[in-house]
Amino acid sequence: MELQFTKEYKGILISCIIGIIGFLASPYLPSAFNSILLALLLGIIIGNLIKIPQDFQSGISFTSSKLLEFSILFLAFSINYSHIAEIGAKSFTIIALVVAVMLVLSYYLALKVKCPGATGWLVGFGTTICGSSAIAALAPSVSKNKEDVGIAIAVVNLFGSVGMILMPLAMVKFNLSATQMGLFLGGTLHSIGNVAGSGYSINNEVGEAAITIKLARVALLSPALIFFNFLVNRNSVEHWKEYFKLPWYLWSFIGITLLSSLIHFPPAFLYFMEIVGKIILTIAMAAIGLKVSFKTLYHSGQKGVIFGLLIFALQIILVGALMLAI
Repeated sequence: MELQFTKEYKGILISCIIGIIGFLASPYLPSAFNSILLALLLGIIIGNLIKIPQDFQSGISFTSSKLLEFSILFLAFSINYSHIAEIGAKSFTIIALVVAVMLVLSYYLALKVKCPGATGWLVGFGTTICGSSAIAALAPSVSKNKEDVGIAIAVVNLFGSVGMILMPLAMVKFNLSATQMGLFLGGTLHSIGNVAGSGYSINNEVGEAAITIKLARVALLSPALIFFNFLVNRNSVEHWKEYFKLPWYLWSFIGITLLSSLIHFPPAFLYFMEIVGKIILTIAMAAIGLKVSFKTLYHSGQKGVIFGLLIFALQIILVGALMLAI
């Protein structure tokens, strides 16, 4: 183990430096540039402008894969199933239907439009649930190519930021109640930051309603992971028990979410776990960025952007239709 670490420490160190810079710099930049996206972009720029020595590569690969898996264990503490009970039967029915339909659409449409690798699946999953964190949770089990993760993170942050700015401007032109606006924003936008930014830009009541809906949507991450893994692996298993052979980190993630829903952890502890999880995920994104070439970003990114726009538009239409129907 000591020999292996000696071999990998250079790549781990450069990933940590870029990740920490991204984490510390993000509060001073526009909200669209969260630490995860900033570290990814810094990694891409540095990795393409500077020739990274070969002896850095194993450490970068280790950081991009293992830390990505490890980060979701900390982020799991922020998921609480009690949020589902807070939004009422009608709102939950809409959110549950949207999540289920969007997961199926994401799986099949990504195959139909031939998104490179697992990019389409990751973009669709991130759009459906909660952006970067959802991508981080799904990526290790469906994508062997970390460039897919980088492209997916960039795409969901792009449309999350655009939606955060444009959707409130469009919403106020309709005669909707604060609850309806909260349901629409919380049910469509990508990350909690996007939802908070858009909702509170209208007023506090809309912001609180939107965050409540979004937290319920985030609480569906664990069942969504199980369902999407079923979609991906259903043709490659011979016995139903094999559907439950999920990677260790996914079972750990699900276990922690159940635990955090049953046990009332102190807010200071939850905040600490959230910060640690974000730092680890930010470092993992820096390492992933170091492995993404401009050429790959250009070719694969084009389809990723188009697919991201398609999935986001379908989600908006679906939430709007269900709000009218139910």
